[in-house]
Amino acid sequence: MNNPLTSHQLVPPSLDTEAIRKDFPILDTLIKGKPLAYLDNAASSQMPNNVINRISAYHLEDHSNIHRAVHTLSEKATAEYENARGIVKKFLNSRDSKEIVFTKGTTNGINLVARGYGAKFLSEGDEILISYLEHHSNIVPWQLLCDQTGAKLKVVPITDSGDINLEQYKKSITHKTKFISLSHVSNALGTVLPIKEMVAEAHANDIPVLVDGAQAVPHMKVDVQDLGCDFYVFSGHKMCGPSGIGVLYGKAEFLEKMDPYEGGGDMILSVSFDSTTYNEIPYKFEAGTPPIAQAIGLGSAIKYLENVGIDNVNKHEKYLLDYATVELESISGLRIIGKAKNKAGVISFVLDKVHPHDIGTILNDEGVAIRTGHHCAQPVMEHFKIPATARASFYLYNNKEEVDQLVRAIDSAKKIFGC
Repeated sequence: MNNPLTSHQLVPPSLDTEAIRKDFPILDTLIKGKPLAYLDNAASSQMPNNVINRISAYHLEDHSNIHRAVHTLSEKATAEYENARGIVKKFLNSRDSKEIVFTKGTTNGINLVARGYGAKFLSEGDEILISYLEHHSNIVPWQLLCDQTGAKLKVVPITDSGDINLEQYKKSITHKTKFISLSHVSNALGTVLPIKEMVAEAHANDIPVLVDGAQAVPHMKVDVQDLGCDFYVFSGHKMCGPSGIGVLYGKAEFLEKMDPYEGGGDMILSVSFDSTTYNEIPYKFEAGTPPIAQAIGLGSAIKYLENVGIDNVNKHEKYLLDYATVELESISGLRIIGKAKNKAGVISFVLDKVHPHDIGTILNDEGVAIRTGHHCAQPVMEHFKIPATARASFYLYNNKEEVDQLVRAIDSAKKIFGC
C-alpha cells in the first residue's frame, strides 16, 4: 500500500485522546522507566475506570447468583445481568434480547454453533466454507465437526495483498455448501471483509452464515440486521470489557432449533430421570452459573464506547493506521504484511534479519507493547511464507506520539542487530 501522503499531511480526527487516556489508569504505567505504549489491542484492550468501578461495585454491593431467588441481592443481580443483555441487543441492533446469548468469549460462541447447529444439521459430504484469513478458533471447531459428521472443510484463498478473493468465494459455493463461517476483520492482517455482500451471496443459495466479529465490534458500527448474518460472535475483553465474557447473537429461528451445547443450571425447565425439558432461548444455551460480573462489566464497556461514539473510534484508528503505515514504510528493511484495500487498525510487519520475537523483546525495553508470533493464524503466515510477524494494533486511547515511540523502538532494534 504505497500511500501518496506524507505523515505530515494526515489530518487527525477531533477525538480528545488525552481526556480518554485519563480514563485508563494502566496507561500511566512505566515499563523499564519508559512510558507504556500499549499497542496490543487486537489481543486484549484495556479497561476504563467506569468498567473497573462497575465490576467492583457489583462485588461490593450486589454479589449474588441470578434467577430463581426472591431475595433482594439476587433480584438486583438478575436485573443488572438482564440489563446488560438489553444493552448488547441495542448495540448490535438485534430484533430481540432473546437472540443474545452470553458466552465465555468468541471461541466458545463458535464452538456452541458448531456443536448446537452443525452437529445436528450437517452430514457426510456436506461442505463448510471458511477463508484463509481465519483465526484458529474459526478453523478448529469446524475441523472437529468434520471429523464427527464426515463433512468437509473448504477454504477460500486470499490475494497477496491480504484481501479475500470474492470471485473465488462465489465459485466455492456449491450445492454441497451447507454452512459458511467468516471473520469480519482479520486479527493477523487487519483486512476488513465485505461481509454484507458475502452474506447476501450465501443467502441467495440458502446457506446460513456465522461471522466472527471479535476484531470488528470494538472498532466499527455493527448492525446485525443490516449485515443479515445468522450468527455473530465477539468477546468483551477486546472492547474495553473484562475477560471471560462474550456474546453469541443468533437469529431466533436458528437458536430455537439448535440443540444445547452444555447441560445443567439455567438451561433447563424441568428434569426427571426419564427426560429433560429445556429452557427457552437464550437461557437454553447458558448452562451453569453464568459470568454475571463480567456481563455487567461488558454492559458498562458498551455504554462507554457509545458515549465516545463508535464512529469516532473508527475514524481515530484510521488516522493512526495511515500515519503508522507511512512512518513504517519509510524504515529500510521493514515490510508490512497485508495491504488490503480496506483495513482496520492493525499493522503486521517483518524486519530483515530480525525475528519478530526479538523485535518484541527490544520494543518492550523501550516501553512498547506489541504482539509477536503467528497470531493464531498459521495458514495466513504460510500464505506469506513467513513463520511469524510483529503486530501493532490501535485503539481509541492510542495517539500519534505512541506511533512515534514505536518507530524509534524499531530503529533501536535495527541498531542492535546491525541492520
